[in-house]
Amino acid sequence: MGKQDSAWPGHVLVVGGGSAGHVIPALPVIELLQQQGLKVSFVGTKSGLEEQLTAASGVDFYSVSAGKLRRYWSWQNVTDVFRIALGIIQALWLMIRLKPDVVFSKGGFVSFPVALAAWLCRVPVVAHESDLTPGLANRLVLPFVQTLCLSFAQTASVSNAQLGRAHVVVTGTPLRDEIISGDASRGRTLLGLTPADKPLLVVTGGSLGADALNAAVRAALPELTRRYVVLHVCGPGKQQSQDMQGYVQREYIDQGWGDLLAAADVVLSRAGANALFELLSLSKLNILVPLSAQASRGDQIDNARVAADSGYSVVLAEADLTPETLLAALAEVEDKREQFSAALAGFEHPQAAPAIAREITSAIGLQSAS
Repeated sequence: MGKQDSAWPGHVLVVGGGSAGHVIPALPVIELLQQQGLKVSFVGTKSGLEEQLTAASGVDFYSVSAGKLRRYWSWQNVTDVFRIALGIIQALWLMIRLKPDVVFSKGGFVSFPVALAAWLCRVPVVAHESDLTPGLANRLVLPFVQTLCLSFAQTASVSNAQLGRAHVVVTGTPLRDEIISGDASRGRTLLGLTPADKPLLVVTGGSLGADALNAAVRAALPELTRRYVVLHVCGPGKQQSQDMQGYVQREYIDQGWGDLLAAADVVLSRAGANALFELLSLSKLNILVPLSAQASRGDQIDNARVAADSGYSVVLAEADLTPETLLAALAEVEDKREQFSAALAGFEHPQAAPAIAREITSAIGLQSAS
């Protein structure tokens, strides 16, 4: 399509949305591209979430209509077909107007109309898949993808038939600087802890919280607080009155999260790909409670299975989650601390953001040379 402004060495159009997980991993990549002098724009949904998350990066933000293709019958499937068609038209107009040199797709259903429009306009697409198995949105995008970046090396084998003709590169998942540079002493200071205090157990159910996890933790508090200081990130609107020494509740944590993770001795978490990569990259002892297959497509179950098979994690199915099984899982982690620590020390976490940025700039070079 050609560059819209010769003052820029290239223009990257990033697309992703529907949840924070389709935006936050793109932010370190955006920062690197900007440092290289590239112009970066972002396309998301009209919900406002993506615009809010990308505001600090200074990118130009655009929105297009997006529809979700569900795996079950719903009248919304009918209306969403029209939303997708509108999104494709809007995305085509953006391609003509912005003239990007490459599209970087981080997933979510908003990525489909943009990737299709890019393909129609002969703009190369680089995509990133966070989970072990590609989600429906990324599977729909794959026919238009030139390069697919993977978090898990195993994805290439378990999903080979779904990857199409894309050039596949294992990059890992980009982590924010605040996670990588977290400081344990600062984290303990944030909680008012001293080196003499008990070990720190951090509980997180993701940005929205997890009701089953919250209930099990609260029921087990008398025993948990006997052994740990518990930082419980329970989710917006899910905090309960609970006056117990050694128990700290927060609905959500933004500032200082990297320091608090660094300070954690054990982490109890969901098994989303972004959260899992943070834990493994920081070599944190962990227990994973993946979202059930009834509430998801099973991606967290797949992620957790890989972590358990590699010796990185103890996995507790949500259906089996009780105060008793939670305490037993913690006891297993403590009993096998050296074994888990040795496995985590061997976890190879490539510099994902630079690796993905290289693929994006390579795509620009390939296009300009063709």
